[in-house]
Amino acid sequence: MNGPKIYFSGKRKNWPVIKKHCFASVIKSVSTEKKRVFRSLQYVFMDDASLLKINQQFLNHNNYTDIITFDLSENKGIIGEFYISLDRVKENAALFGVTYKEEFLRVLFHGALHLLGYKDKTAKDKQAMREAETYCINLYLEKGA
Repeated sequence: MNGPKIYFSGKRKNWPVIKKHCFASVIKSVSTEKKRVFRSLQYVFMDDASLLKINQQFLNHNNYTDIITFDLSENKGIIGEFYISLDRVKENAALFGVTYKEEFLRVLFHGALHLLGYKDKTAKDKQAMREAETYCINLYLEKGA
């Protein structure tokens, strides 16, 4: 009953401590509820300037963002690649009045939830995404992380 393979790489400055086994357990639980299977999730951490270049190159967007999600899934399970700006995460934590770790977790789960079909374009979709993110964070914390 193994969970997905999860990889963290990139800029290592100021990462909150994340218990990967607890994180993987939550990801597995949420995907099982949706009758989906995560195979591999690659999280790459960087600064604003680096993520902006990816946003411009691949999405033709010229704005800062906290995360870009790429769905590389195959028919045997979900494979995702996530690029995250630690600068945005830190700034958003202050903006939303939450801890850096909570916002960091929210962004990690946000990307995975996109791969499960959650959207965030409409107000209704944003609310469902936010509820799912909060559910994941609470489940992570309940697991002793």
